[in-house]
Amino acid sequence: MKLTRRQLATAVCATAMAQAQTEQRAPAPADDLQTARDRLKANADALAQHELPAATEPAFRFQA
Repeated sequence: MKLTRRQLATAVCATAMAQAQTEQRAPAPADDLQTARDRLKANADALAQHELPAATEPAFRFQA
């Protein structure tokens, strides 16, 4: 079987694209939502472990 360079490149690209499409599955929206909620809760818990006095000023200033 004789293949030209263009035919070979087309076959290789088509195979690679087919594999990439089957491997990359986006998680379900419900999974994304639950992951975001878990991350938010973990961050809130990490911040809650540190005490911060109310008199502490932020490291920035708002100017109009």
